[in-house]
Amino acid sequence: MSSGLKPIIGERIAQAVSPLGSAALTEESLRAHIAPLFSRVRQRSEIYLSNHSLGRPLDLLADDVREALDAWYTDMDGAWDVWLKEMTTFRHNIACLIGLNRADAVVPKISAGQGLRAVMNAMPQEKPRVIATRGEFDSIDFILKTYHARARASVGWVETRDQPGRPPEVDAGAILDAIRSGSPDLVVVSHICYATGQRLDRVEEIINAAQAKGALVVLDAFHSAGVIPVDFEGLGPDFAIGGSYKYTRGGPGAAWLAIHPRHLDNPRLRTLDTGWFAKRDTFGFERPDEPLFADGGDAWLEATPAPLPLFQARSGLQLVLALGVERLRRYSLEQLGALRDVLKNHDIESYQGGRTPDQSGAFLLIPRADAHPACGALKQAGVNVDARLGHLRLCPDVVTTRAEMERAGAIIARVLAGR
Repeated sequence: MSSGLKPIIGERIAQAVSPLGSAALTEESLRAHIAPLFSRVRQRSEIYLSNHSLGRPLDLLADDVREALDAWYTDMDGAWDVWLKEMTTFRHNIACLIGLNRADAVVPKISAGQGLRAVMNAMPQEKPRVIATRGEFDSIDFILKTYHARARASVGWVETRDQPGRPPEVDAGAILDAIRSGSPDLVVVSHICYATGQRLDRVEEIINAAQAKGALVVLDAFHSAGVIPVDFEGLGPDFAIGGSYKYTRGGPGAAWLAIHPRHLDNPRLRTLDTGWFAKRDTFGFERPDEPLFADGGDAWLEATPAPLPLFQARSGLQLVLALGVERLRRYSLEQLGALRDVLKNHDIESYQGGRTPDQSGAFLLIPRADAHPACGALKQAGVNVDARLGHLRLCPDVVTTRAEMERAGAIIARVLAGR
């Protein structure tokens, strides 16, 4: 079930995308109509293949942030009318991105980790029993370990499965075994693993099994939202966390927590991570002894929000929605196949995180014992990649050309041969 909401798309992005119609994306059409939206960042001399990390910003991002600042300079506290309108738009468009039918089910956060803490601090148990995997992102891992160390949670870890010559794999069967043999209150899993690009299989089965045991589920969608179609309401997790840093090109600070609509009007599920924007009458400044929460997802808001990251996030999120995640996914798989062929022609082994390309995220991996030093050498040579768990990670984006991938392949082969 996809969202019944319609994305809010600005005129400049709508005009750029309109000539593409509904046809499949091609390098030629993207070069003609979409690449001009990235003129500033494309002036850089390097070949940028770290789009799975910090996404490249559109030129419009600077104009959008300037709009937020101009409102401040011009109207002072009147700027809040502009800023709060942008927060509403951000929540609406994230709901469209992940298949939610209520925009208020999206709660802006500064980081995905902040979203996880909001859930942890809403658990009714004094010391909730949590199941998580060793494949979670460092921030999620660190937060859960901190709660465990402070006796604020009891965390059981599902170990990854070793694979010869590849990074360890998150095993869906092992997650299911841990759920069915235990009594969890909360299960935390990644939709796509940050380190390997592995797309978690049997995710709906995992969610159903956890909920059958009475547990809540947090789905980390940071590496899936904007990469693969996400049907939040159809999958049915209780919460999802994500952000705009990567594939929707919004940089740091524009993250989110999504709450399944079945929980929005549940007064027994309220987080301690709260503040005056969660009050029923935010600007009434009344102080009854009993906290009176706003309706729906607004009850999950906190104190004064940070508006500028929401303006940062505007253009990239709109572009993804205007192009369509399904089309972007098909084009991404074509690009990854082309990049894999380029590397193969240089006798470089590479692969995607899943057993098949469709079971993977949006980046390739090159096994390399000296991945971090190799990463630095490649950046000096003009190819920007990153490294995790003994592997280089490479991710083209929508305006990366085949010629750039060919040049990158030659540089990678030369640099790695010299190490």
